[in-house]
Amino acid sequence: MAAPLTAAAVLTALRAEGVRVVEVGNWRAHNRNQKGPWGPLNGSIVHHTVTRGTASTAAMVRDGYAALPGPLCHGMIAKDGRVHMVGWGRTNHAGGGDPKVLDQVVAESYVARPTPPTRGNSNGTDGNARFYGWECENLGDGKDPWPKAQYDAIVRVQAALCRAHKWSAKSVIGHLEWSSDKVDPRGFSMQQLRTDVSERLKHPASWNPGSAPTNPSTEEDPMAGITKRDIFDAVWKTDAIGGPADAADHRTNPTWQPQSILKDVQARIRSMDKRMAAQTAAITALAGQVGGGADTATVVAAVEAAIERAVIDINTKEG
Repeated sequence: MAAPLTAAAVLTALRAEGVRVVEVGNWRAHNRNQKGPWGPLNGSIVHHTVTRGTASTAAMVRDGYAALPGPLCHGMIAKDGRVHMVGWGRTNHAGGGDPKVLDQVVAESYVARPTPPTRGNSNGTDGNARFYGWECENLGDGKDPWPKAQYDAIVRVQAALCRAHKWSAKSVIGHLEWSSDKVDPRGFSMQQLRTDVSERLKHPASWNPGSAPTNPSTEEDPMAGITKRDIFDAVWKTDAIGGPADAADHRTNPTWQPQSILKDVQARIRSMDKRMAAQTAAITALAGQVGGGADTATVVAAVEAAIERAVIDINTKEG
């Protein structure tokens, strides 16, 4: 058993573990403490949200809905691995669960998994008082993928709590292991999650393995659906590089791809170098013919300075 971490302490623990945290509104004081106790705490429960969309999911777990007021967890772990902190204190996440499971979590006495629960939300022990709760953005249909960034964040969050309280990974359970009427999280194994948390706990909080844990059977390809055009639009369609400016550019560079932009820039620089050399030679010759008032080096330096001022003036106006 342990006293709950303070909001400041949990932020320190999460960030030390490499978790990217998003603080949502007044999350530090947003809770259901008026409805019952929070603590002593015995572990952490992982859930899935049955939702899609990070912004709407974060709003839902913070505010709740008609049948269940928020906050519905302490933090929501999004697809991109960011953890949105929405409440701190008692939250509506665990509901009722099996007291035998609670005993096994307290003692960390089970082997692979706790005894299957025989009590649920309506007739179980109050889990909201005894567990941290983490909702994870996922449809929960067994098909919606768990991206590596998200799964890695789940592991890091649970390891941060275990490290702070000196718990083992057996203090981390899924909602389906707590309550007989729940199925979440669906799509990855809680046994594997505990294995991955245990591995993190063997290392310092700053540990970054060569690759993130990859337990989920269906991994989301972060480049899926991204086309060559998408990359071009993101990289090259800026105020500084706007594409061809006239009809001649369209004729010589019809597709206007990144590689052709670079070739075009190189060609223009070479052309400018040649023109500059020719102009310098012409100025030198002219100065020699005129003679008298200024020597050749002075004339060339004056012209180059004028060109530099013009370039600076153009850049200033465009910036």
